[in-house]
Amino acid sequence: MSAVSRVPVVIVGAGPVGVTAALLLARRGVRSVVLERHQDRYPLPRAVAMDDEVRRILQAADVHEEFAAFARPAEGLRLLDARHRVIGEFRRSEHGHHGFPQTSMFDQPELERVLREAMARRPECELRGGVEVVGIDHNGDGPVRVTFRCDGSKSPEYLEADAVLGCDGAGSLTREVIGAVWEDLRFEERWTVIDVRTHLPVRCWEGVEQVCDPARAATFMRIGEDRYRWEFRLREGEELDARRVRELIAPWIKESYDGDVEVIRQAQYTFRARVADRWRRGRVFLLGDAAHLTPPFIGQGLCAGMRDAYNLAWKLGHVLQQSADERLLDTYETERKPHARRMIRLAVAMGWAMTGGQGRGATLRRNFVSTACRIPVVREAAGHDRSPALVQSALIRRRGRLGGRGLAGTSCPQPWVDVDTGRVRLDDLLGDSFTVLSAVPAAPWLRAVAEGIGAQIIGTNGLGDNGVLSAWLRGGRADAVLLRPDHVVMDVVPAGADDFTDTSSWAPLLCTTRLPSPTEPLTVTTPLRSASR
Repeated sequence: MSAVSRVPVVIVGAGPVGVTAALLLARRGVRSVVLERHQDRYPLPRAVAMDDEVRRILQAADVHEEFAAFARPAEGLRLLDARHRVIGEFRRSEHGHHGFPQTSMFDQPELERVLREAMARRPECELRGGVEVVGIDHNGDGPVRVTFRCDGSKSPEYLEADAVLGCDGAGSLTREVIGAVWEDLRFEERWTVIDVRTHLPVRCWEGVEQVCDPARAATFMRIGEDRYRWEFRLREGEELDARRVRELIAPWIKESYDGDVEVIRQAQYTFRARVADRWRRGRVFLLGDAAHLTPPFIGQGLCAGMRDAYNLAWKLGHVLQQSADERLLDTYETERKPHARRMIRLAVAMGWAMTGGQGRGATLRRNFVSTACRIPVVREAAGHDRSPALVQSALIRRRGRLGGRGLAGTSCPQPWVDVDTGRVRLDDLLGDSFTVLSAVPAAPWLRAVAEGIGAQIIGTNGLGDNGVLSAWLRGGRADAVLLRPDHVVMDVVPAGADDFTDTSSWAPLLCTTRLPSPTEPLTVTTPLRSASR
């Protein structure tokens, strides 16, 4: 048998989710080995849209500036009828809640390039390409053993790890290993995706167009300076040849063409809506398409996987560094699974509303959509961040209708703020630690709580953020919030309250015996150590 090497984390799959997870772990000093069956990154475009929350995750992975060099902000979504007349328009801002454009268009091979270049700069990360993972074994409380073969070799090799992250896609071996099965959310359609490059004039809005035509539902978007994507729903048994493709995209091309349209990729997909019934077995986890599949109608496929990586990486980092309890890892599935299911159901509903049905039902639906699009509150809601709050967990405490209304489980906004060295985005000030954001002077009990979990305290007054954070706290009826390292609100000090009334749910997970009441001295056994940025 080959020698067995030991590493803290093995990541199966070097797509954007797997590499982002490796980068986020590296920021906490956690080493990982990423095993990928391809020798190089996948060269053809796949995901093309990203929201501002995921742009913020790229910031945490230290690649947002490189991403900005080729990303293209999108103006929003237009709904068109079968004759391509606008029946609704939902604008997206270039300055979203998370500090980035609410929607960005990009080329996935370029995203993978910058992620891999960032990983190559991190000594904590190792990428092994041309590797087929053939087995994952986890018995009891010991390490997880990963068996793999390199290209051209019949001899197996082994790695032992404290944790394994299965980022290995819809056909995931990791999902089979942990005994997970799909929960079918009852959506399945065949579509063709066509990516082209052309210098010809193209009728184009700087956003996404959805053709609400039951006879031929379609999606169109501009990806880059000369890059465009069309998606067309296929009829039963239908196959598209080159002539038919030309006919389908002709309404967008302003002049006839003979050869100045390069088809980069034409592929057929079956869009499905599924969620794995379990996301974890011991220290083996599912992320991305291994855990959930969504139709693309709201552009959240890749986004969901990136949220998985962000949610899990900081928790796993603290547990592996022995600064948090093993039970902290239970909150990964508790928080992410309902969120992913809700986003998938939204995508299915949007797909049905925009493209599904025939006959009288389709006509009624189009009339409803057209009317709804004229209502200001509907247009405004569609322009907001689509990601719902995380459900209550051991790391998210909700206090009812009067305390911190609506803030728990949501991410704090990210304005630009003033520091000694100049203007920075808020997360560059927050770093990777727990943080108390307070609009009022911190009372002694609050300082004791912060010290007990290794949290910094930042006052919102004087940050030079044009009052964004103070207004956000006022809107949530809160004097202060406790932010997790992923900048999600973990607990709230309601306006006028004098303490965190109950810390019993999250204090044990953070290696504290108890946290103080306003009159008690601090007693802590193992303060949570926050990694430096």
